Amino acid sequence: MTTSLTRSPSDAELDATFGPVYARIAEGAVHRERDRILAHDAVTALKAAGFTALRVPEEFGGAGVTLRQFFRQLINLAAADSNIPQALRVHLLFVEDQRVAHTPEGDARLRAVTDGLIVGNAITEPGTGSVGGYNTTLTRRDDGDYTLNGTKFYSTGTLYADEIIVAADLDGERVGLIVDANADGVRKVDDWNGFGQRLTASGTTVFTDVRISADRLLGPGYGVPGPTYSTSFLQLVQLAGLAGIAQRATDDTVEWVRARTRTFSHAAADLQRDDPLVQQVIGRLSAAAFAARQSVLAVADVLDEALADRRVHEDLLPEAELAAAHAQLAVIDVVLKATSDLFEVGGASIVDADLALDRHWRNARTLAVHNPAIQKARSIGDLLLNGAELPYAWNAGSRTDKH
Repeated sequence: MTTSLTRSPSDAELDATFGPVYARIAEGAVHRERDRILAHDAVTALKAAGFTALRVPEEFGGAGVTLRQFFRQLINLAAADSNIPQALRVHLLFVEDQRVAHTPEGDARLRAVTDGLIVGNAITEPGTGSVGGYNTTLTRRDDGDYTLNGTKFYSTGTLYADEIIVAADLDGERVGLIVDANADGVRKVDDWNGFGQRLTASGTTVFTDVRISADRLLGPGYGVPGPTYSTSFLQLVQLAGLAGIAQRATDDTVEWVRARTRTFSHAAADLQRDDPLVQQVIGRLSAAAFAARQSVLAVADVLDEALADRRVHEDLLPEAELAAAHAQLAVIDVVLKATSDLFEVGGASIVDADLALDRHWRNARTLAVHNPAIQKARSIGDLLLNGAELPYAWNAGSRTDKH
């Protein structure tokens, strides 16, 4: 991987490095959306520029940026194409997991990320509930290795990945493991059928008699209860996507209005850009993008403290979890409203399919259904009224005992 980044770069240096990359990604976003073209070129460009290793510590060749710096960049990337942050979501958590693991294996994985490794996931599968077991099984072989069989869906990012984190059942216990994405017996299918976030590669992954060496096991897998930073971190990736959508929706709408020379017969001005009602819509769009961005960065500040010095500060996990939950409720509402209200600035012309402005609402709505907001609102209410613990997500990868 080649990158011009210095170690511990400033925000200005990060903007200078990644701004042109985001611009190129944005240029092709509508075309990819319309023709369902997976963003392989975009992911390759990000990797080459060092984006996927931004959180890798300096001693392992990464940039070692703070979480606030990283999520600032993730919002900017989402403004270019909101599919990509979601596609990299598990990869980004994987890097955090290795940062705090402090093991020779974890350090080696961090170096591999610096060299270009991207990790996807195959956790969820049909027919199992939140507390049920996995039908995907890992079976011991006589030679000391294992055989993996099963089918997963919502395998977000796996078609862009070199390796896949898999959750499986081993003798009645949940385990996590890493599988080569191109190993014999691995079949990846782009069959995600959602109306939004179509290019996240969130399809089906099938494992048929895949041979797994013992050193590929990560230990306890997704299904280990207890406080973790995973929930707030993964939620924040989704919220960064929403913040980026709000920014792109604002920019696209401003550009459309500025170019208009036709307006309504009963409009308040000859040009839409001079119409106070249109100006009000633009102002609210801009405010929504600002509010969403600042909410994400505020949670990132809390997570920076919770994960400072490559350690998990358990006393700060409840604060991070609550901050992410509050931000989720606030950001979803403001961005969904903004991506619907933008159409108020124009008549039938603004729904032209070539503009693809509907993608902003569709993508935002799709991101917003992850970890449903009504469940999060209820859990906050239960916490405040009854002192109940917030429902942390269960762990999904290599962890230390302090998770």
